[in-house]
Amino acid sequence: MATKNSTDDPLAPVTLAVGQEDLLLDRAVQQVVAAARAADADTDVRGLTADQLLPGTLAELTSPSLFAERKVVIVRNAQDLSADTVKDVKAYLGAPAEEITLVLLHPGGAKGKGLLDAARKAGAREVACPKTTKPAERLGFVRSEFRALGRSATPEACQALVDAIGSDLRELASAVSQLTADVEGTVDEAVVGRYYTGRAEASSFNVADRAVEGRAAEALEALRWSLSTGVAPVLITSALAQGVRAIGKLSSARGGRPADLARELGMPPWKIDRVRQQMRGWTPDGVAMALRAVAEADAGVKGGGDDPEYALEKAVVTIATAARSRR
Repeated sequence: MATKNSTDDPLAPVTLAVGQEDLLLDRAVQQVVAAARAADADTDVRGLTADQLLPGTLAELTSPSLFAERKVVIVRNAQDLSADTVKDVKAYLGAPAEEITLVLLHPGGAKGKGLLDAARKAGAREVACPKTTKPAERLGFVRSEFRALGRSATPEACQALVDAIGSDLRELASAVSQLTADVEGTVDEAVVGRYYTGRAEASSFNVADRAVEGRAAEALEALRWSLSTGVAPVLITSALAQGVRAIGKLSSARGGRPADLARELGMPPWKIDRVRQQMRGWTPDGVAMALRAVAEADAGVKGGGDDPEYALEKAVVTIATAARSRR
């Protein structure tokens, strides 16, 4: 049985992730999976939705294996489990199997509260994943992201980032990661201003996302807005390069779970899912063509051409065309 002193151990027999913030729920799952694979690289990870966990399924998934393999069983939307399956889960909570970690994702609230109460009574490790609804909470999230990456940012910089990006925690986390990767020393308001001026749509990443998705008109619109609001051209070429390289890296990688590919390619798992959606229509020749276009644009904005804006527009159109090469 999971005990109260197991609350800080990702390998506790049962982890209960409670809340409605998708990023935090995903991170709670990723933490458990990472810990399990650190203990056993061959850990079997099974993810199920409530409608897939039928009566008797949990017993099958947690039955002893001839090879004594470690296993992580993830149940999403646990509040929607049928009454018979809830009985199975409650019975399992009383005698969890060795080398198996059960992760229950629940939004909280009244629906399915009996299962929540049973898991808590059994001493399940609990991870709070509340929806961030207040500006102060998003500001706190940004500060904690910088701290987690071992970097410092001024209060003004954190506020400017929240003002520019908005309420999406995934976008905020991505922005913090980008800034810490590109900027040395303390991140200040001036740095944030160069990257994210005016509004979220002005970011260089929005230009890159629209381009690699083959949406030329939207990419050009985002490009012109970014330039008009002061985003440095070199930051846009950097974002374009990252977008195209991500397509190339994922298209040449071995198939596998997002978590496995994330470790292999150095991307967060949520980005693997996004790039998978963006890479539809791409071919190896298209990636090569787009990379050449980015290289030419980079040279153009760094003094190799007379018109940096034209160099960027040309690159955006070429990348968007390459993205549709298989369509």
